Amino acid sequence: MASPRFKQYSVLTANTFAFTICFMVWTMFGEIGVPIAEELGLSDTQFGILAAVPILTGSLVRLPLGAMTDRIGGRPVFMALMLATVPAIWAVQFATQYWQLLILGAVIGLSGGGFSVGITYTAKWFERDRQGLAMGIFGAGNAGAAVTKFVAPTVIIVLGWQAVPNLYAAIMLITALIFWFFTFSDPSHRNANRPTLREQIAVLNDPKVWKYCQYYSVVFGGYVGVSLWLTRYYMNEYGMGIQLAALIATIFVLPSGVIRAFGGWLSDRFGAHAVTWSCMWASLVALFIMSYPHTQYAVQQVDGSRLEFSFGIPIWLFTFALFVVGIAWGIGKASVFKYLSDEYDRNLGLVSGIVGLAGGVGGFLLPIMFGALVDVTGVATSVWMLCFGVTLVSIVWMWWTERRLPVFTRDEHHQATVIRKSAAESD
Repeated sequence: MASPRFKQYSVLTANTFAFTICFMVWTMFGEIGVPIAEELGLSDTQFGILAAVPILTGSLVRLPLGAMTDRIGGRPVFMALMLATVPAIWAVQFATQYWQLLILGAVIGLSGGGFSVGITYTAKWFERDRQGLAMGIFGAGNAGAAVTKFVAPTVIIVLGWQAVPNLYAAIMLITALIFWFFTFSDPSHRNANRPTLREQIAVLNDPKVWKYCQYYSVVFGGYVGVSLWLTRYYMNEYGMGIQLAALIATIFVLPSGVIRAFGGWLSDRFGAHAVTWSCMWASLVALFIMSYPHTQYAVQQVDGSRLEFSFGIPIWLFTFALFVVGIAWGIGKASVFKYLSDEYDRNLGLVSGIVGLAGGVGGFLLPIMFGALVDVTGVATSVWMLCFGVTLVSIVWMWWTERRLPVFTRDEHHQATVIRKSAAESD
């Protein structure tokens, strides 16, 4: 019989692998959407909608899936979720109309709901002082977006875009079987400290939940939205081919996904607030640099002639700033969920579903807004101006609700939270 420690690590490993594959599938339209857009003659807005539809459905199901995980358990819910997406993934290769791709994309988007299932399933297997690291390791599975950027462009060039969904359907089916054989169920995770329906509904009236939704819509929603847009951005702004553009885009996608585990450790060590505050500021500064558009200057000289020159962000500086944003958001994704595990232990699945839903909705809206901004303004860097704005909103909100409080008040609040949880656990 497997030991509790073995079960912990086996569940964490299988969970993380399954989430990586789900995220890989969830973001595949960011890559195959490029040749599809060329075939169908789609505008930037239409491309944004195509890439974003799976993000919407994956976000909408996070709330009910999180609640189901609290009641039923993560193993059966995650398994059923993966199997449900396989037929739709496989059918994408036969789609010839835009509306067909949108419908199939909506079904494929269910794979994104695996986050609220897996994060709750993972947390329940670990002690409180190790939950931040465990959830961070699991969350590193969003590096699946980087896997897509490595795999999909190569497959597209060699075999055509239709081969990508065929390959991904087989991978998802195999992953579901591996997951089932290497995970376990614990009835106590479903029954212990189970919140009542009234308690679950009351969560929606907690203003802190909506604040964490805002934070997560930046660090996770931004990550997803930018991941879907980057390949197209590098191709249009710097004249690259799809394979090179996707490869350079992994400088943002891969570190941002992998470093989430480190963000969980930092959150355990220094607290969710300090880590999130630092991440927001780091990304704000980098986004300010990325937002500067290519500009032509004309200076009137004393002799009546004009001195003209231009300035734009070179690709190396843009990519470096992008890397900083990716690191900051990757750590921030873990620190926001540390807030949740600290304050909402009894109904973590429900709250993580709400916050995950907000993050996913951000990832859905951003590509559409990116496309609309570019179509309307004609300025490619307007997408980074938008990201700068929503990050600034989070910083102001955090300062108003957390930072401006005296230090002793924040400490007292933290101590009260710990005492309240200890009392609940003793009950």
